Amino acid sequence: MRNQSKDKYIYFCSECGYESKKWMGQCPACHSWNSFSEEPVIKTVSKSASGIGALDSLKGLPKPKKLSEIETDKEERYDTGFKELSRVLGGGIVPGSLILVGGDPGIGKSTLLLQTARNLAANGRKVLYVSGEESLRQIKLRADRIGGASDELRFITETNIDIIISVLEKEKPELCIIDSVQTMYTEEAQSAPGSVTQVRECSQRMMVCAKTNNIACFLVGHVTKEGTVAGPRVLEHIVDTVLYFESGNNGAYRILRSAKNRFGSTNEIGVFEMLEDGLSEVENPSEYMLSGRPENASGAVVTCLLEGTRPVLCEIQGLLTDTAFGMARRQALGLDYNRLNLLLAVMEKRGGIAMSRFDAYVNIAGGLKINEPAADLAVIMAVLSSYKNVSVPSDTIVFGEVGLSGEVRAVQQVSERIKEAVKLGFRRIIMPKLNMSKLNRDIIPKEVELIGIRYIGDLYGLFK
Repeated sequence: MRNQSKDKYIYFCSECGYESKKWMGQCPACHSWNSFSEEPVIKTVSKSASGIGALDSLKGLPKPKKLSEIETDKEERYDTGFKELSRVLGGGIVPGSLILVGGDPGIGKSTLLLQTARNLAANGRKVLYVSGEESLRQIKLRADRIGGASDELRFITETNIDIIISVLEKEKPELCIIDSVQTMYTEEAQSAPGSVTQVRECSQRMMVCAKTNNIACFLVGHVTKEGTVAGPRVLEHIVDTVLYFESGNNGAYRILRSAKNRFGSTNEIGVFEMLEDGLSEVENPSEYMLSGRPENASGAVVTCLLEGTRPVLCEIQGLLTDTAFGMARRQALGLDYNRLNLLLAVMEKRGGIAMSRFDAYVNIAGGLKINEPAADLAVIMAVLSSYKNVSVPSDTIVFGEVGLSGEVRAVQQVSERIKEAVKLGFRRIIMPKLNMSKLNRDIIPKEVELIGIRYIGDLYGLFK
């Protein structure tokens, strides 16, 4: 039995980082059950975690500054050598920023960062790669597979965060990669590496080191079975940017998404393909997503989505079959399940189709996950095509938001969507009629046919 007078313990929620002096069955912050774990309290605070602001030399306190007194230089960003990665980051790597990269095991996180480090080192940037999971020999074998690296890229294998920070303060690299944060530890925390206390303390110290020395730092994070970064949620609050590396359903390509970005948009995506010599970026994901789509098959419709500032074309597949049981089945892959139920209810109420007699399946080809309402009209048309058993012409693209009354609402950035569709050879565009009045016809070729839809009932006439 431990001595409570000497040791102090506290309970942390593993989901959100909420602290409590006693164990609780349900977290009062995030309402998750059985998420509290016991961790010792760190009794001392390291010098590196004392703060990153300028201290008053007389009293040792932070000196407040006026906004006019703060000097700002022209924003500089490091080119990653990957257009896709730079786009997701908002234009490149900001010096002094802390970037968290999460993803499933074997997805290619270490390969992506090693290739990025190689690209920066080739441009004369000083880069330090810190590995807590692989030996130097293993790293060299992987580096040789992707094409080697210049001497500006240095490697160390270490898991003690205090030693790593001492090396960073001595070497002063422009970029540091920590692979991974769950393997790091500090001796001041009496818990195992990967615990809530260790992850929080190590990431906090790395944040102070990065801001103080103006070192851009990538942290590799493991993910849970739900797909979120393992460890306390406070880890995502500490860092400047959170990136998730995901795999498509067929595993042929990788999608890089931004969940948080203090220096850019959180809606951008980057598409990569895993090859024998490492990751290769896919600069035209629309053409890649549509490759291999079936010809003259019912239930297949192409739509145009916006991922940040980039228009992306993808195929939506719908299938209706007679239900064999009393309750119809619904299944959505890549589309919100509740959104599918809503659209099917609109089709039944406003379109006169008894959807309760059919099992409905909707799939976003290529493994994309879409949240934009502009795909509503394409989902309805795919389901309607399967119901009528009539194929949609292969040169047709559909987009528009559908309301509960069956009306088709306007969407944003129509010109960019049409330009992308025309570039890939689509000549028939079905879109909201409200967008056509504000559309600049001069940018659209004469051979392109625009069809305005005001109500979902107008779609039925296209199948006659």
